[in-house]
Amino acid sequence: MSNTRKLWLVLATLLVVSFSVLLWAGGEIFRAAPPMPEKVVTTGGDVLYSRSDIETGRQVWQSIGGMQLGSIWGHGGYVAPDWSADWLHREAMAMLDGWARREGAATYDSLGAEQQASLRGRLRSAMRTNTYDRQTGTITVSVERAEAMSNVAAHYVSLFGNDPATASLREAYAMRNDTVDTLEHRRALTGFFWWTAWAAGTERLPDEGLSLAVERTGTASRRVTYTNNWPAEPLIENTPPPALWVWSAFSVLFLLAGIAALGWHHAVSHGRGEKPHALPTSDPFADVRITPSMRASAKYFWLVLALFLVQILLGAVTAHYQVEGQDAYGFALSQYLPYSLSRTWHTQLAVLWIAVAWLGTGLYIAPALSGHEPRFQRIGVNFLFISLLIIVVGSFTGQWFAVMQKLGLEHNFWFGHQGWEYADMGRFWQWYLFIGLGLWLSLVGRALWPVLRGPQTDTQSIIGLMFLSTVAIGLFFGAALMWGEHTHISEVEYWRWWLVHLWVEGFFEVFATAVMALIFTRLGLVPASTATVAVLFATIIFMAGGVLGTLHHLYFVGTPIAVVALGASFSALEVVPLAYIGFEAYHTWKLGQSTPWMERYRWPILFFIAVSFWNLIGAGLFGFLINPPLSLYYMQGLNLTPLHGHTALFGVYGMLGIALALFCLRGLRGQMHWNTRALKLAFWALNIGLALMALLTLLPIGTMQLLAAIEHGYAYSRSAEFMQRPIIDLLVWMRVPGDTVFSIGAVALAWFVLRLWVAPRRETLPPADSEHE
Repeated sequence: MSNTRKLWLVLATLLVVSFSVLLWAGGEIFRAAPPMPEKVVTTGGDVLYSRSDIETGRQVWQSIGGMQLGSIWGHGGYVAPDWSADWLHREAMAMLDGWARREGAATYDSLGAEQQASLRGRLRSAMRTNTYDRQTGTITVSVERAEAMSNVAAHYVSLFGNDPATASLREAYAMRNDTVDTLEHRRALTGFFWWTAWAAGTERLPDEGLSLAVERTGTASRRVTYTNNWPAEPLIENTPPPALWVWSAFSVLFLLAGIAALGWHHAVSHGRGEKPHALPTSDPFADVRITPSMRASAKYFWLVLALFLVQILLGAVTAHYQVEGQDAYGFALSQYLPYSLSRTWHTQLAVLWIAVAWLGTGLYIAPALSGHEPRFQRIGVNFLFISLLIIVVGSFTGQWFAVMQKLGLEHNFWFGHQGWEYADMGRFWQWYLFIGLGLWLSLVGRALWPVLRGPQTDTQSIIGLMFLSTVAIGLFFGAALMWGEHTHISEVEYWRWWLVHLWVEGFFEVFATAVMALIFTRLGLVPASTATVAVLFATIIFMAGGVLGTLHHLYFVGTPIAVVALGASFSALEVVPLAYIGFEAYHTWKLGQSTPWMERYRWPILFFIAVSFWNLIGAGLFGFLINPPLSLYYMQGLNLTPLHGHTALFGVYGMLGIALALFCLRGLRGQMHWNTRALKLAFWALNIGLALMALLTLLPIGTMQLLAAIEHGYAYSRSAEFMQRPIIDLLVWMRVPGDTVFSIGAVALAWFVLRLWVAPRRETLPPADSEHE
């Protein structure tokens, strides 16, 4: 059996086993999810909330932006608080203050240490004891707790309206006045917030959840809450359970073992079987016939730049809200473009423009590889482009109407704002995009079909892997269709991370790896047999941790400890190949220097090298910083999370999208002279700007929040009291230099591409001498 066939067999086995385990874990998550009560009553029989109230409250929360305005269970925005943690802390303090007043003190804080300890013990018992009755579906709370809940609910009713008493807090949270349109909806919203806080502060029932060590040992006092004791809340002794410590330690061991194994493999296989081969004397891509559909794909790269520039503009608006709250230099911007909407469009565009770069690359590269232009291919490319425009404009319009409370709850799920970060667009638009990806899959597949069905060639395996990743990209977006309007949040989170992690971070990575290998192979720089083995091996290594590594996003969303164990173990393996990213960068650099005519591809090559750098920094260092369970327990939803998100999403996938776009543009404008001064500026400004943004703002604020969360509890680290400190304001303003440099890079990139069409010049032969700085 050949090495290639063996690798295909290993990859197939790995995927079958990994997805089987992932689906099994999903079943356990669904089974162990926090129960949704039919009603919440007092010991006196008064009904506080019904199931309808809680579900309506969730619909209201989604319509105002959901995870884009604050967060739930740590997932979402960073300016407003985490509503689960905030409610939990406020309710605990309301109960303590109530008891203190009954003992003759003004507040809990005015009591002595001994009295405070006594009341905290009483509070722990009252809030952590699970009073859910499975037979009736009822949660029963004491009259004292009901009073505290009423006080907290009144605070939120005031906050989400236009009460002057909470105006300063709305400004601190970047909330517009009348965030929720009616009093009825504001009251329902409090029911949803209370339920998420109840799940975070109430211990599981004795037989709920898989592999809960406390049930094996009988130490009931150490049972964990539905969110595995997240968030850190000292008042009710929400602290990291022992399992988080154990599996965090094991994740480090798995990381070291994986690096050692990969290092051994590299030492054994390095240079073995790779024979020297003759390099082409001229650029093979210069002779590629540009078909009508390939030419039609150029507009995709124009759309990439347009979406990228708009995303940067919205990012600046979103960041500025953290300073002024509701205004932009005195203008009441929040009344027209609220923070939750600007952040929605900013995060959604981050995925969309990168995805469009991938789509355009696939449509260009497929006919280039096969030399086959199927009938009506250009019409299909143009129709898909128009559909993408309709999806972007339509979904964004629906989200504006939703957040401005002009759409109504009955239409929001399908046409408005779903409220799930990175999966915000309404269900109608998700179906439209899913169908569009199916069209893209068919367009790429029919162009590649002669190669896939033709005689066996050295590159057939790589092309096959690229096509399979295309199939996966088309089909795995279907994970966004797996939940309904009232599906349990734990189940929604499970499928949402299939979309965000597997679709964006998984199969796009495989697609890009295969395309890069095909480019270098087609350029004649790498033997096809060597590239085939390298791509299959890289895919195996990435998928070994990537599939089950999805679970590291699900530690604290109502999941059992088994999910923590799997997520911690396999997310550590995701970092393993990144430890050797320097080899990849050096190899790419050597390819760029291998022949004189490769000077034509100097800047696309440098963008590929930037991908390697940010893979190590953003995905590797900053990713593993937050991945272990114990780390994420404190860091989830703090600024250390977007530190990883920005440097990994743009640093890796954004840079890769730009590199692929430049390769395609080099082919589309192959005989054109490239003045690369603007491209040089774009490269350095984008990289330096991203580094400044990370080091001057996100890293120091995140570190300060981490220390506050460990010392005082999670709610404090996200509170207005902490986030409105002068040092935080200063650090937020420190984003301006990085954002400015980054924006200059984006404009320079757009200017460079614009000049390719506005001021074309034919280059003189030989091509190797045509590039200059």
